[in-house]
Amino acid sequence: MSLKEPLFEDQRIRFTPFDYEKDPQIESRWSHNPAYLRMLGADIARPLTPDQVKKNYEEIEKEVDEKRTLFYFAIRTHGKKADEEERLIGFARLYWIEWSNGTANIQLGIGDPGDWRQGYGGEALRMLLRFAFDELNLFRLMAVIPEYNQSAIHLFARAGFSEEVRRRQALHRDGRRWDMLHLGILRQEWQAQQKSLRTSPAETQVA
Repeated sequence: MSLKEPLFEDQRIRFTPFDYEKDPQIESRWSHNPAYLRMLGADIARPLTPDQVKKNYEEIEKEVDEKRTLFYFAIRTHGKKADEEERLIGFARLYWIEWSNGTANIQLGIGDPGDWRQGYGGEALRMLLRFAFDELNLFRLMAVIPEYNQSAIHLFARAGFSEEVRRRQALHRDGRRWDMLHLGILRQEWQAQQKSLRTSPAETQVA
């Protein structure tokens, strides 16, 4: 990665720490939407108060400082244009990091339905992969995604992830059982994809 390439910014978004004053109110609203919570995994959906969200932030920061097996970022829009303001739209995290093996799990969440399918998830995933492989020098990443979250499955597949494990009927939701998919990517696979993107005809045809 070039030293001039922004590590925590992309075209429309950037990674930041929590804002303890403003963010709990926003994330509390997200937690009242079961459709959002169910896309994240198998945990029981429950609404959170702003104080509960703030307590979660404190626990996350404690884990980051003490265990050093977690990186957690707030995802915000730039707000660089005159008609835009910076706002919280989601989170990105690397967790269960095993430094000796160079492995970690990865998860993204975009909170407001109005921001879904707007390309923010793709930008956040590119940034998080670049951070994991280029900055942290990790070797392997895995994402665990419910079968019904087809948009996330397609997003990770486009980024180069492959289905490695399918836990059949491991999740019960909406009166039926669903598979849980474990998708993985290796560092050399990501590097090959980046090289392919840099040398694609669409980018080189001008020359």
